[in-house]
Amino acid sequence: MSNDSKSEQIRTRIWLEEPEPDNPFATRAAYCHGYDVYGAMLGQARWVEMLYLLFRGEVPTSAQAELLEAVAVVLANPGPRDPSVHAAMCGGVGGSTAAACLIAALAVGAGQLSGGREVFLVMEAWNSCGTDLDAWQRRLATPPDDTVSIWPMPEHLPGFDPHGVSTTTPVQQTLSHLACVSVESRLIWLEMNRASLEAVAGRPLAMSCVAATAFCDLGFTPEQGEMFYLLLRLPGAAAHALEQRQYGHKKFPFFKVELENDPAMEDR
Repeated sequence: MSNDSKSEQIRTRIWLEEPEPDNPFATRAAYCHGYDVYGAMLGQARWVEMLYLLFRGEVPTSAQAELLEAVAVVLANPGPRDPSVHAAMCGGVGGSTAAACLIAALAVGAGQLSGGREVFLVMEAWNSCGTDLDAWQRRLATPPDDTVSIWPMPEHLPGFDPHGVSTTTPVQQTLSHLACVSVESRLIWLEMNRASLEAVAGRPLAMSCVAATAFCDLGFTPEQGEMFYLLLRLPGAAAHALEQRQYGHKKFPFFKVELENDPAMEDR
């Protein structure tokens, strides 16, 4: 094989394919980090186990798989009031393609307000503070200034609900369950110290923080956690987009806007 042909090879540690003997462009066998996907994993591995293997390069333990599956259930549908899901709904009711609806959800859900970037920032905070309450209190009191990032400075403390008054029931339920499932310490520590962190932040804990903490307990990097968060929230966006396409624009839930000097009210 010439040097030129070698330079054109795809370099990946994740995936290995063997060609069919009669067709070099068709796959006979595919291996994910050494595991035979179609010959051994198919029918044996769960979806979350495949995801973990893809990202981490190893098969999860039963406890890790259970934790990741619980996180996937929680994140599967953020609900129609979530900006990313609402963006997909707008695409669906407007007749956009399936890909456009999902891209809209990804674009809107990628940011620093309950989005993927917020999860990334919380995971960075975990890497910096660990389970040191004093370190967390200092970080929340004086957030780091990331001047080299392409992202603007967050307008609220990552991991906390800027509009919340008290910790929502789903956040409490999720944190309690995941803390029982996880064999690592962060989720347990977060449940024990939630009130102290909320007191310093002046805001209640958000679901983004719980998800980020679970990803840390699973051994993910901030980059991996950000990707996982975006991926796991897509099913709800897709389902709601399809539903709104069926309902049509006349039943789309536009937000009520109060207008001053509304012409429609002048004749009444």
